[in-house]
Amino acid sequence: METAPRISSALLRRSVLLAHSGPERCGILRGREGQVLRIDLTDNVAADPMTQFEIDPTALIAAHRSARRRGALQILGWFHTHPQGAPEPSPTDAASAAADGSLWLIAGRGAARLYRAVDSGALHGRFDPVAFDLVVGKRAPERVGGYAMTPNAPMEMMVDD
Repeated sequence: METAPRISSALLRRSVLLAHSGPERCGILRGREGQVLRIDLTDNVAADPMTQFEIDPTALIAAHRSARRRGALQILGWFHTHPQGAPEPSPTDAASAAADGSLWLIAGRGAARLYRAVDSGALHGRFDPVAFDLVVGKRAPERVGGYAMTPNAPMEMMVDD
């Protein structure tokens, strides 16, 4: 059985705040042993960054080179925002995603969710939702299906049933 990825509430909060307006933001999920430790933000070089994202190839190559160094953070997947939409993969995301098992963290409308790019995924034939362990400070991680910020509660965890 595969271990659930771990992500800190602070990292998720920052990802959700990036999704409030403007063009789509994007970046590279970096970490080790399934724990997402940071998001390296990159330039969005898509032809229409208001509705699409494309990670700057120069940043992508640099990340791959960096990941090859001993002890370096690995590339675990990709991050992007949907400022005008839900934190769910779009058909465009599915068309551009390789079925390589990489994680996709998508933030939009005050929430963030995690997906894995796979063959025959549940969403658009490419993505499966991924429950993850939410790390809040020094407390024990809690398995959740997503993360949301609301006006009434600064942090609401969307717990999988």
